[in-house]
Amino acid sequence: MSFMKKFVEESKLSRRDFLLKTSLGIGGVAAASMIGPAGMAMASTTPTLAWGYRTPDNPYWNSIASGGENFAKSVGLDMTHLIHGGNNEKILADVKALLSKTRGNLALSVDANDSPNARSIVQACAEKGGFVSTIWNKTDDLHPWEFGDNYVCHISWSDYKPAQEVAEILMEAIGGKGGIVGIGGIASNIPAIERKAGLLKVLENYPEVELLDWQAADWSTTKANNVMATMLTRFGDEIKGIFSSNDSMTLGILEALRAEGLAGQIPIVSFDGAADVVKLIIGGEVLCTVSTNPYWAGGIALSLAYHAAIGTYKPSAEPHEHREFLGPAILITQKDAKKWYEEQIAQIPEYDWKDFWKFSSGQISYEKL
Repeated sequence: MSFMKKFVEESKLSRRDFLLKTSLGIGGVAAASMIGPAGMAMASTTPTLAWGYRTPDNPYWNSIASGGENFAKSVGLDMTHLIHGGNNEKILADVKALLSKTRGNLALSVDANDSPNARSIVQACAEKGGFVSTIWNKTDDLHPWEFGDNYVCHISWSDYKPAQEVAEILMEAIGGKGGIVGIGGIASNIPAIERKAGLLKVLENYPEVELLDWQAADWSTTKANNVMATMLTRFGDEIKGIFSSNDSMTLGILEALRAEGLAGQIPIVSFDGAADVVKLIIGGEVLCTVSTNPYWAGGIALSLAYHAAIGTYKPSAEPHEHREFLGPAILITQKDAKKWYEEQIAQIPEYDWKDFWKFSSGQISYEKL
């Protein structure tokens, strides 16, 4: 929790309520990227800013996009939203279309959805002279420094140890014995892999705890609701605890529990630090979550790509730890959820978007899990 204290103390807070209300698809590229806030055409040397992500309806991705929007506004530009809905082909096609429209004059941040898809997106940007930052998903053999300045950086989070922390909290809540179930994200996603691995590692020390079932729900609230309902039918009161791999799925899990009158009776641990789940921790329906500060990540990833595009930052002059780095992972429990909500959600932190690595927790290392 020392990092959390540092994070809270160093963040300059304001009371501005910044929420992403609308999103633009690829059809809005020309209007959104080439028109400034005063409605005047921007110079042709000004790069188009864009964020490629899954959906604005998900609280996590909403925070990512909101951070990107905040950075864009700080430099007097708008941001194009490339919303792929978890479709590899769509995000690649949208990126290529935007590169064509802008003739490569693009500063892009993107989640590739599946790790292998990152290479195709990076190569497309490099070939057209665009600048791209990626987050979360890429293969271990893909590195920014292999593409000069065009592949600006990759930001990820080490979920293996945080997953062990939340798993330990779950073990304590069930008294170290009984059956639990796990609901995971997209199986090929790095966070899905690491979060499950962290749970399995902790289970090695709890021989009286049985993992009754693990099912992927692809980060979807609806799918998690259906999976949880099926698990309740199958296992009934054998389920003593639930390991949820992200907050969006936790919301679906809770709806299934409420339908059976079980909300608040079965301990749940979660990830992402979404506002709705922090409220549920305060209310006692969820034990904990882990914030990766997506708002900061959304702004910093786009800031790095932008400054590389305009030449005020040269990625190839930086050490590897500045090109593949880890963001923060902050555990939020019932002891500190109210304070966290008041200081980090009710009030939106403001950042110096040129302080690129302020909340970096070091270079990414590739552990075999």
